[in-house]
Amino acid sequence: MIGEIESYDPDTQTGVIKSEGALFTFHLEDWVADVSPDEGDDVNFDAEGTIASNINLVGAYLEPPKAVKYKYLAAVLALFFGWTGIHRLYLGFYRLAFMQITLTVILYVTGLPGFAALWGFIEGVLLFGGQINKDAKGRPFK
Repeated sequence: MIGEIESYDPDTQTGVIKSEGALFTFHLEDWVADVSPDEGDDVNFDAEGTIASNINLVGAYLEPPKAVKYKYLAAVLALFFGWTGIHRLYLGFYRLAFMQITLTVILYVTGLPGFAALWGFIEGVLLFGGQINKDAKGRPFK
């Protein structure tokens, strides 16, 4: 069947797909695509009662992902504010951004603030150089 993801909760890793007026629940274990589900994604799935399984993105194999994030904006954010993890937030890497903020706080408390800035600087160089070239959803940069 073809449907659209109505809702998805990353904490519980469960969601709801709407198709032909019916609702089907799913768990992330039934997700086939390489990127995580997002509300509004069109999906192809197998239905067993009200449970969806073998869920894959529709069109994932038809056309390449479209770029939505700007490479140079991410690189500039990393160079100037990299110690805050804001460039990772911009790119959708929320857990990594939280870890970066936590590490920055720890380094500032221990009196080593230079190391916190180093992480952002290195990632800025990697972004400018093209070594980091996709956002959290696997989409290329503009």
